[in-house]
Amino acid sequence: MKKILAILLAALLAMTCFAVAEEKIALVTDVGTIDDESFNQACWQGVETYATANNVEYTYYQPEADSTDARLISINQAVEEGATVIVMPGYLFGEALIDAQEYYPNVKFIAVDVGSGDMTHDYVTYYEPADNAVCVTFAEEQAGFLAGYAAVKAGYTKLGYLGGMAVPAVIRYGYGYIQGADYAAKEMGVNIEIKYTYGGQFFGDASITAKMEGWYVAGTEVVFACGGGIYTSAVEAANLHEGKVIGVDVDQSYIDECIITSAMKGLQNVTETILKAYIDGEWANYGGKFLTYSLNEGDYVGIPTAEASWKLGEFTVAEYEAVKAQIMEGTIKVDNSFDADVKPVVSEFTAVDYIA
Repeated sequence: MKKILAILLAALLAMTCFAVAEEKIALVTDVGTIDDESFNQACWQGVETYATANNVEYTYYQPEADSTDARLISINQAVEEGATVIVMPGYLFGEALIDAQEYYPNVKFIAVDVGSGDMTHDYVTYYEPADNAVCVTFAEEQAGFLAGYAAVKAGYTKLGYLGGMAVPAVIRYGYGYIQGADYAAKEMGVNIEIKYTYGGQFFGDASITAKMEGWYVAGTEVVFACGGGIYTSAVEAANLHEGKVIGVDVDQSYIDECIITSAMKGLQNVTETILKAYIDGEWANYGGKFLTYSLNEGDYVGIPTAEASWKLGEFTVAEYEAVKAQIMEGTIKVDNSFDADVKPVVSEFTAVDYIA
């Protein structure tokens, strides 16, 4: 880390020797690539769409390793090559942001999916975003709720949840999923079962595929796969056993026919919104803040309603919009807790099997 800080200090001194004449947007990827069919790609599409429409130079950087040092090296490279605003998707940027926002006070940082619990070196001392940084999170629990509700309303009674790592966003998705499925089960008066597990990683592999095969063989009908590329194992297993999958973060229905819906958050929209505010001179509305986007603020989470993406049987878009409106109005309240040791309370209609 000392070596990295020395690099950052040298770059900071170099920045005092010149002024950046034009705006340049950079994105530094989290684990994965800009075509990961998940949050890296969605944020990149936000950068690309906004920059192209407004004739602003843009590019991306992919760290050479999954480490804070590697992320700081990529941030340093972006600054040295003229970036004036840097988009950083993923909670793993929390630690890097602590240093980057200090050493590059003239650069703006948009940290997507970075919450208050992520800005720490040691999980003892926590930091706040500086005036040149904004941290954005989403109400994943609301998106998960709607996906679980829709699955039960579509007739599925044996559900599964495959999370990646047990980090706050993944836990909120999963707990919301349980709450939504339970809410629908109570409405319909049907009994449902939910298998629940974490894979401990954000990619699929043979062992996770085998675990999902076991679920489908035992009767699981649909699995909500939440955690980067871990969905590949669920999709592979589903196709072997005529099962279904629920995607995450973005509309993943185009990936495979077995994906019946997706629990989405407005990664691209929020990226474009904050970039526009920065370019338009309205950064003060965002800088120095932790912001959470939910249905209470607008249409920022949900499931896709396009005709090509809707594979939910007799459950209609109108019925979906009605329950979403109840969350927006506060009639339905979704618990947003993410304590891995405190599970959601469910009714007598729902049995949840937590599997290590």
